[in-house]
Amino acid sequence: MEYIIDRFEGNFAVCQNTVSDEIKNVESGLIPKGAEEGDVIVFTGDKYFLDSDKTKERKKVIEEKFNSLWK
Repeated sequence: MEYIIDRFEGNFAVCQNTVSDEIKNVESGLIPKGAEEGDVIVFTGDKYFLDSDKTKERKKVIEEKFNSLWK
């Protein structure tokens, strides 16, 4: 399953499923070190992994949409 980290609240990361848009609270200790809001994480087996490529791709798309607003 693939999630986007929406925000951190206390000891939890509030994550949104990229397919169902379902919100899931994940204990911060289970989130990969260095992960930030907006990063894409993947749950495989029993661990969460940071997907750097999908995170970069997602941020690029958002930046392009934002920049198109000012043209």
